[in-house]
Amino acid sequence: MFILRTKFKNEIISEFLVPIKPSKKVIILCGGMPSYPGRRNELMEFLAKKGYWVFLPRYRGSWESGGSFLKISPHHDIVDIIDELPRGFRDLWSNKRYKIKNSEIYLIGSSFGGPAVILASKDKRIKKVVAFSPVIDWRKESKIETVDSLSKFTKIAFGNGYRFIDKNWNKLKSGKFYNPMNEVKSIDGKKIFIIHAKDDDVVYSKPSEKFAKLTGCKFILLKRDGHLSISNLILPKFWKEIKKFLEK
Repeated sequence: MFILRTKFKNEIISEFLVPIKPSKKVIILCGGMPSYPGRRNELMEFLAKKGYWVFLPRYRGSWESGGSFLKISPHHDIVDIIDELPRGFRDLWSNKRYKIKNSEIYLIGSSFGGPAVILASKDKRIKKVVAFSPVIDWRKESKIETVDSLSKFTKIAFGNGYRFIDKNWNKLKSGKFYNPMNEVKSIDGKKIFIIHAKDDDVVYSKPSEKFAKLTGCKFILLKRDGHLSISNLILPKFWKEIKKFLEK
């Protein structure tokens, strides 16, 4: 399948695939960072064959997208994309236009993308979200990947792949910006499914455990699987549970 490409709000670049049969079901994928956002063809094709429109956007201020990274909360990027779906968008390769009206919208994210899907879940248009190893509270940082060390590494290792100023990056440490635990009282746990592993040393599982208790969301805590990415969803042991949750 040939991966298509579009632009939302004149600055958010997103790859996408059309489902193999007519459908109004949409999945927006929110990956971790820092990482190369491409090379998700297998994942996107898997979901398109299951009957979903699939979108893999670049957060504002990262990679091909315009803007400044973390100037605004990345979950707003997702909401902005949802706004555009019924209005129409075009494939930049072929110039063909598409519209998705009355869509059923699902979000799947991992790690840094976890807060994006969880916070965006407050939008009434979103039916369900799944988060692998999500950051629930930036104040509970891991010893091997602190907020400060991640900033330094990202600048050195990814250059202009992520374009941010320290003032915006440091908002993460406040616990009030892009932080699900800060908004736990306004989040509907019935829409959320979190999968985390006890041995995740990049994003600790304890905040996810606490969040699950406070919200009553569906939660699976694994003993050994390390830090999970969105690509894990194609594994049968995960897809079986995710499919059941999305269709419930």
